[in-house]
Amino acid sequence: MKWEDKPYHSLDYELKKRFGEKLYKLSLNGGMTCPNRDGKVGTGGCIFCSQGGSGDFAGNARESVTSQIESQKALLSQKRPVKKYIAYFQAYTNTYAPADYLERIFMEAISRPEVAVLSIATRPDCLGPEVLKLLERLNKIKPVWVELGLQTMHEDTAAFIRRGYRLPCFEETVGNLRGLGAEVIVHTILGLPGEDESRILETMRYLNHQDIQGIKLQLLHILKHTDLALYYQEHPFHVFTMEEYLQLLIHCLECLSPDLVIHRLTGDGPRDLLIAPRWSSAKRTVLNALHREMKQRNTWQGRLCQL
Repeated sequence: MKWEDKPYHSLDYELKKRFGEKLYKLSLNGGMTCPNRDGKVGTGGCIFCSQGGSGDFAGNARESVTSQIESQKALLSQKRPVKKYIAYFQAYTNTYAPADYLERIFMEAISRPEVAVLSIATRPDCLGPEVLKLLERLNKIKPVWVELGLQTMHEDTAAFIRRGYRLPCFEETVGNLRGLGAEVIVHTILGLPGEDESRILETMRYLNHQDIQGIKLQLLHILKHTDLALYYQEHPFHVFTMEEYLQLLIHCLECLSPDLVIHRLTGDGPRDLLIAPRWSSAKRTVLNALHREMKQRNTWQGRLCQL
């Protein structure tokens, strides 16, 4: 398999293979909250989560989905010509609402001819039978991708970050989503307190054995006004240097199955909220350095510990 100019199975490559061109994400806000905030599971949210609910770059929840799409398209068109899009419901937990409401906003997005994919960020414990039935119907109209926030396979770390569900819930949900034909993308965080490289690679190996189609490798960002920021102030812990993170990324990519699509390798943190690591705000610099290092080492996915 050739991955064009990137030495791993990139999302850009996969999109061009499937759709004949690159698709761009429209980051949308469905106006939902999270059971880890409203008291159903917890009240403080995950310790790393900002007030934007990990959707700091998403649209304005006070606007309609159509209005958000138009605003996002206008921003993208200033940079490049774009023909097709992914409607990405990003902020908070995007299946945490009645199925009839979800159907209305999701259909509002995918009814537009320029939207080729519906992508939904959510939690494994917020995908009940009625929502699954809805996603099955929507998936017959346009491809549905569901992004599950796992972060880590380790239950002690999950308890520390207040994830709010256990690993069997994740595994059951993956099976449910695959049963209806949706693609599953898993969000992981690299650099959580207490997680060294060996534990991070254990999560990568674990995911190789799950029926998932994509993965996001997210560098831990310490953001202002989060409980993680307070913890970092009171109990300073090591934060990756760029060089350390690049080496870790390479080991993760070498470890993961080459069939998995890599949707993210570092992530964005709002500059006005980012406490550490400050170098991560130069995202393009980080990715360029990664590609240079991988090509110099002649590395590829699946080399170290695929199984």
